Amino acid sequence: MKKFFYLAAAFLAAACAGKPQEFHVIPMPADVSINEGSFSLKGTSISIDDQLDEASLGAVLRFVDALETASGAQLRLVEDGALRFIVNPNLAAEQYAINVTKEHADVEASALNGFVYACETLKQMLPAAIYGNVKAKGPWVLPCVSILDQPRFGYRGVMLDAARHFWSVEETKKVIDAMAAFKMNRLHWHLTDDQGWRIEIKAYPKLTEVGAWRAGTQIGKDQSQWDDVRYGGFYTQDELRDVVAYAAERGITIIPEIDLPGHMVAALSAYPELGCTGGPYEVRKIWGIALDILCAGNEEIYTFIDKVFDEVTDIFPSEYVHVGGDECFGGRRHKMDPVPWDNCPKCKALMRKLHIKPGLQARHLVQDYVTRRVQKILADKGRKIIGWDEILEGNLEPGATVMSWRGTAGGEKAVAKGMNAIMSPNKYLYIDYYQSPEFDKEPMCIGSRVLPVEKVYGYEPMNGMPEGAEDYILGVQCNLWTEYIGTNEGLEYMLLPRMCAAAEIGWVEADAKDYARFDASLDHSFEIFDAMGVNYCLDCRGLIGLDRVPARDSLELAEYLAERDQ
Repeated sequence: MKKFFYLAAAFLAAACAGKPQEFHVIPMPADVSINEGSFSLKGTSISIDDQLDEASLGAVLRFVDALETASGAQLRLVEDGALRFIVNPNLAAEQYAINVTKEHADVEASALNGFVYACETLKQMLPAAIYGNVKAKGPWVLPCVSILDQPRFGYRGVMLDAARHFWSVEETKKVIDAMAAFKMNRLHWHLTDDQGWRIEIKAYPKLTEVGAWRAGTQIGKDQSQWDDVRYGGFYTQDELRDVVAYAAERGITIIPEIDLPGHMVAALSAYPELGCTGGPYEVRKIWGIALDILCAGNEEIYTFIDKVFDEVTDIFPSEYVHVGGDECFGGRRHKMDPVPWDNCPKCKALMRKLHIKPGLQARHLVQDYVTRRVQKILADKGRKIIGWDEILEGNLEPGATVMSWRGTAGGEKAVAKGMNAIMSPNKYLYIDYYQSPEFDKEPMCIGSRVLPVEKVYGYEPMNGMPEGAEDYILGVQCNLWTEYIGTNEGLEYMLLPRMCAAAEIGWVEADAKDYARFDASLDHSFEIFDAMGVNYCLDCRGLIGLDRVPARDSLELAEYLAERDQ
């Protein structure tokens, strides 16, 4: 089916020879004025302000290299070129301006991210081949246009789960490239969980020697069955630094997540003395939520956490570190079940010391104690914490940020407490859900929720928020959990184009969103994905699943759903 889009792109190029590319930029710039005429880029002269810093210069040179490769013509570097990259200190860090006439194209920004976004807008106004690595026919012209652009929210994120399935450095960089193309600026990297520990920690070598490998993986959705194939992998610190630098060059900050005090079975398998029972523990082969947890009353876990974060913060320069905090006491069906803290002598002694009375609320108060100690550990290293919305059960110190995933209530509660929040409600932004109700044609996904691209696009972060919430909502994030995603093709299929819809939520003001305009622009984005060599979903074009088979008509679908749901 990809051939269809290559042919469509070739037909469009032939039909539009000598005409500018239509304006199909995602996310849509804030202020755009399109005028008559066009400016030819092929073999034009270029000038670059000598005030550009090294990182911004790198962004511009990557654009120049992409244009030269695709057009087959070199750009002439001169003192006063027709294509000019100019430092404008009056623009904000993520703001940029583009002004194209028939004679000149001026690109202005004040910092790296502004130049990155300006270059991506230029690329999206050109034939999609600029995202590839081969020479292609044009037309290599820009429309005469004036753009002044900046994002609605400062935080526009993607969460990539590398713990359930491990993604190579190469594949992670492909995700980063896709993020950069659509002006996303945070990669939340979920590096540890019950099913695998993926980050090298030199102070605790068993975390990767033992914790990075599981003896098998759940088969389908049956938790009683798994294969016997050893599975795993981890990133060395050098590899992590390489990915951090690669992302930073493209205006993307990587936020590492070390999920605690739950979701730690892989770590406990390596160092069982950190748990309440002492084990034995095994890296989890099945999905779902384990009840095993770090021993809150054991002082050794705080030494462990401190040393782990020494190395994490040395690798990742981000202002924030994500500390998880979710599902520490099992899932909904475990709500009334005892947890290891209830019967652990060390944890019971801690509860007495803290004057915590036994009962269901006790576990939340103990978790709050752990989280506040972790917050202090990271504060001493100059970092702030983000946690899933469960951390709201306690009373954290100022500076913690809540990631609202169980709907929007976490964000609303955080705002009411005067805390910052990032909106990531599973109903709208968990892109591990099905993209079509035709489950028999889709790759296997978690649960049975359907989240098509138009539903992602329809999410509005400020709906239901109290007055003044705009001061506390930092932005949005789509989350890609990978229990049921084991291939690069499948990962990219789940990510795209839903990530593009999330990009518009984070960039475009609510009253400027227009799904019809966005949908019309997706065809050009599909061509971009083809040029980049990444897979994507075409459910929104009536082609379902990885094999892109035609969707059922409405009657057939109704019959299928009735049979499926019996």
